[in-house]
Amino acid sequence: MNLTRRKRSVLFSVFISAGLTLGGMMNAHAQVSKFKPGAVWPDNNGVHINAHGGGVLYQNGTYYWFGEHKIGGEAGNVAHVGVHAYSSKDLYNWKDEGIALKVSDDKTSDIAKGCILERPKVVYNARTKKYVMWFHLELLGKGYDAARTGVAVADRVTGPFKFIRSYRPNPGHMPYYPAGTPVAEQINAQHPANKSDSIFMRDFPGGQMARDMTVFVDDDAKAYHVFSSEENNTLHLAELSDDYTSHTGKFVRVYIGQSTEAPAIFKSNGKYYMIGSGCTGWAPNPARWFTATSIWGPWTYKGNPCVGSGAQKTFGGQSTHVLPVAGKKNAFIFMADKWEPKNAIDGRHLWLPIVFKGDDIEISWRDEWSLNYFDEQPDQKQATQKTK
Repeated sequence: MNLTRRKRSVLFSVFISAGLTLGGMMNAHAQVSKFKPGAVWPDNNGVHINAHGGGVLYQNGTYYWFGEHKIGGEAGNVAHVGVHAYSSKDLYNWKDEGIALKVSDDKTSDIAKGCILERPKVVYNARTKKYVMWFHLELLGKGYDAARTGVAVADRVTGPFKFIRSYRPNPGHMPYYPAGTPVAEQINAQHPANKSDSIFMRDFPGGQMARDMTVFVDDDAKAYHVFSSEENNTLHLAELSDDYTSHTGKFVRVYIGQSTEAPAIFKSNGKYYMIGSGCTGWAPNPARWFTATSIWGPWTYKGNPCVGSGAQKTFGGQSTHVLPVAGKKNAFIFMADKWEPKNAIDGRHLWLPIVFKGDDIEISWRDEWSLNYFDEQPDQKQATQKTK
C-alpha cells in the first residue's frame, strides 16, 4: 500500500471513526482461533463486530449473533441504523450479514430513527417457522419514559425483520404465585407493602414497564420474556404465546425491590440459572446470579458469580446473554458488554467461560481462551466419558 503520509493519516482517522484499525483492515481475512475478551474483534471485513447488548441463536449448524448497531460518539447511544446480524460456524470468526431490522425514517413510527432500541434477542418458532425478535424500546424523544418492549418477525434468520408493535406487557394481570408462595410476597392491591408493589399497581391498568431484557426458550418449546420492570426495581419473567409474539398474562416477579437489570438465563441439568447486574447506568457493578428448579421459581439469589481480580465490577462489563456451545455438555459462554457511552461504537465484547462447581457457577477473567477450555474441566471430562 503506497500512500502518502497525508493519505495514511486520513485513512487512519476514517478507520478509527468506523471502529477499525489499520491492522484489522490488513488482516481482514485472518482466521481467529481464540477469544480475547475486551479486544477489538474484527468480522470478515476487518471491522469491529457491531452487535452490542445482543444475543446468539444457533440454527442448523450456524450461530447467528444479533445486536445493537452503534455509531461513533455519544450519538451512538440511540438507534440510527437498527439491529445488526452476523453468522459463524465456530464462534470465533464472524461474517457480516447486514442489518436485520432497520429503524424507520418515519418519525411517527415506534421505531423511528433516533429511538432507543436495546438488547435485541432472536428465537425460532418451529411451529410457525418464523424468527421472532424482541427488544427494549424507548420512543423517539421520550428518554426512558416509555419503557416498552418491541417485537418483529422474519421468514429468514438474518431478516429482513418486520416490526409488529410495541407495548407494555400484561396489562390488567396480577402475578402468578406458585404453590407455597408466602402471603408476604403477594401483592395486596389495596395496601401495597413496598415501593415496588406501589409502582406495579400504578402500572397495572396499562401494562408493566419493560426495559433490559432477554428471551429464553425451554426444552418444551415454551418461550419466556425476562425484563427489568417497576422502574427497574424488580425483574419480571413472563410466558409468551405459542407463536412467541405476545404475552399470555402469566408471569412472576423475581428479586422484588432489589434493582436488577441485564438478565441472561440458561438451563443446565434440569436447573435454571439467571445472571444479571445492579442498576448503575453505564458504569459496571458486581454481577448477581439466581437459580431455580422451576421456571416459575422460587428464584434464589446466590451472590456474585464472578471471582478474582475485577470481579466486583464484572471485569468492566455487564451481562447480556448466556450462550450454550453446541455439541458440548455443560458448556456455556457468559456474554457481556463493556459500554463506551462517550464513543458507543467502541463498546467491547467480553466473552468468558462459565465454570460449574457442583450446582454453583463461577466466572473468572482470562486474557484469551478457546473452546478447548470446556474439555479440560472435570465436569466436562466426566460428561464426555459417559457419552463414549
